Amino acid sequence: MKEGTFFSVIIPVYNRPQELDELLNCLLQQEYSHFEVIVVEDGSQISSSEIVNKYVNRLDIAYYFKENGGQGFARNYAFERAKGDFFVILDSDALLEANYLEEVEKGISVKNIDLFGGPDKDHPSFTPIQKAISFSMTSLFTTGGIRGKEKNIGGQFHPRSFNMGISRKVWEATGGFKITRMGEDIEFSIRCLSLGFTSALLPNAFIYHKRRTNFVQFYKQLHFFGRARINISRFFPQELKWVHFFPACYLIGILIVGFSLLLLPSIGICLSSFLLVYWFGIFIDAFIQTKNLYIAILGLLAANVQLIAYGQGFIEEAYKKITNKPS
Repeated sequence: MKEGTFFSVIIPVYNRPQELDELLNCLLQQEYSHFEVIVVEDGSQISSSEIVNKYVNRLDIAYYFKENGGQGFARNYAFERAKGDFFVILDSDALLEANYLEEVEKGISVKNIDLFGGPDKDHPSFTPIQKAISFSMTSLFTTGGIRGKEKNIGGQFHPRSFNMGISRKVWEATGGFKITRMGEDIEFSIRCLSLGFTSALLPNAFIYHKRRTNFVQFYKQLHFFGRARINISRFFPQELKWVHFFPACYLIGILIVGFSLLLLPSIGICLSSFLLVYWFGIFIDAFIQTKNLYIAILGLLAANVQLIAYGQGFIEEAYKKITNKPS
């Protein structure tokens, strides 16, 4: 194969050696071989150094340990040491098909872009809860469907850091991530686009994203995402779109239905009928996509966890922003 773009694959890791092992094994299987791997241990208590040592003779890999500073600054640390023409950023809980880097190289060459994002899917090996969470995070019924679309109601496509790539020119022009968490990838994408760099979704450069393994972890993550959306608006107020208010409206609606059933049952029953129709739509969508009744039921639960957690975080952070309280 003719050598093309030289990639630096950037992987921040925090207390996830087993997941890193699985991802490195995926990179070992890549059909496209013109790449290096940079692992940045971001102050973990559970070291991944032994995992990395398994691959030192099989991959062009470098391992660095730094004090915990968050994933954004861990990526910057890797950028400073990367040799590639293009930096591919992955979360440590990702799995890849063998043609992943080949699809990335093809996509950026054909589209002539400096910034890309790829979608995520669930893997057959995932648990039912992981598959339900994956459905929820990619369904239009939860606004998750806007994540994997190049043009959508959420505005211009902004690559997300679980599956993202930037050219060296982007790194040199931006200096990397300005904030380290709470929406750091969206802030970074918006800033890149504001400087005139072009982005695109590469549909075939997808990953299998493990996400969280239970609903408690999922709730905490989505609560944080809701806060992050408001945090992004501190830098780019114009990027707060009406669709981002939907989870908060849903949460308020749930509370209104609940109080109505207690205080004004006739009105509460009427309002709850609209909610039941919406839930039925989510369930049918989940069943069509997963073809599994159990996962469809879990998908309905995951969708409610997602919307309520995101809405709560969104409202809490909006209140802090309005009252000028620190995050």
